[in-house]
Amino acid sequence: MIDLYYAATPNGWKISIMLEETGLPYRLVPVRFESGDQYTEDFRRISPNGRIPAIVDHDAPDGPLAMFESGAILIYLAEKSGMLLPRELHKRFAVIQWVMWQMAGLGPMAGQNGHFLLYAPEKLRYAIERYGKEVRRLYGVLDRQLGETGDHIAGAYSIADIACFPWIMTHKKQGLTLDDFPNVKRWFAMLRARDTLQRGLAVGGGMTRSAETLSEKEKARFFGYEER
Repeated sequence: MIDLYYAATPNGWKISIMLEETGLPYRLVPVRFESGDQYTEDFRRISPNGRIPAIVDHDAPDGPLAMFESGAILIYLAEKSGMLLPRELHKRFAVIQWVMWQMAGLGPMAGQNGHFLLYAPEKLRYAIERYGKEVRRLYGVLDRQLGETGDHIAGAYSIADIACFPWIMTHKKQGLTLDDFPNVKRWFAMLRARDTLQRGLAVGGGMTRSAETLSEKEKARFFGYEER
């Protein structure tokens, strides 16, 4: 059994989608940012960075294995299941490099763009323009890649698609329209129709509160302003 420490965010969705795709048995352990769950010693022993997702695989060969960082977890689950990460060298690293692209570029930039557009107490024009332009550039990179590869980012459906999809889900909040990125739009619609992906998005439905409903104290915990 795998414990998935989870909140309904793009990074959390990556792992719940992956677990549904592979059929590996798991149970959800909610992490409520607004309550400060991320600051507990028990959680930080599993996730030293104090962020989700994290897992504990109680069936790992040498005893329970705790992991944090969504990209590492995706690779681990692919290895464990024998699914969604090719064995052949060139195909394997075609997938891994796009997972790293999402981890280093698409996710962080989209996260910052969304924060300054929607949640920052002061509307900083420089930050909004900087992150907005970079997210649009990254969507363009993905659009060009899909124009070359077709249905999926790195050939066959893989953890590269699973890593990127939840961040493209936020395109409306990012102030973008997929009409500007026709290859991404086609890919997004195709993946969205997968039953396993839909199940991964639906787990723990409604357990994460919208930032708009939080008190100032809860927002400080939610966005990591309050450290312990």
